Amino acid sequence: MSDIQIYADPANSIGYLTRIAFRSFSRALESRTAPYGVSSGQWRFLRVLWREDGLTQRELSRRVGMREPTTVIALKSLERSGFVVRTKNLEDRRKVHVFLTPEAKRLEATLLPAVAEVNDVALAGLSDSEVEILRKALTQVGRNLSVDLGDDPPTDSAV
Repeated sequence: MSDIQIYADPANSIGYLTRIAFRSFSRALESRTAPYGVSSGQWRFLRVLWREDGLTQRELSRRVGMREPTTVIALKSLERSGFVVRTKNLEDRRKVHVFLTPEAKRLEATLLPAVAEVNDVALAGLSDSEVEILRKALTQVGRNLSVDLGDDPPTDSAV
């Protein structure tokens, strides 16, 4: 079998396997966050803002690894849900900063354990060393693809 033919079987494709794992992670996380009104898409932004509130929309988009139009749609949803407010920068009106509401800040203590639980479920049966190898490998794969696309790698992940 040639190197190309091996990828005819999806089980041999890292891209396919990571997509399936990502979908499963997202569904598992959303099953835990949805009762609090948070979708898996909103989670990505909240997680970054919990680490550093008040980022510009552009910086938030970069850190989450989303294109800016997608970020705008997500932020509108977060605003409607009462989780963020957007404020124009007083010195540079082109910049818009995103701030968590008190409600979103309170959710951190409830939702962070949910992501820990999802990771525990996903990593069951793997040793600590296997988990470390997996983290390093996935990080390198992400970097490689970012370089290929000419993008900066995201500084945060979905889960």
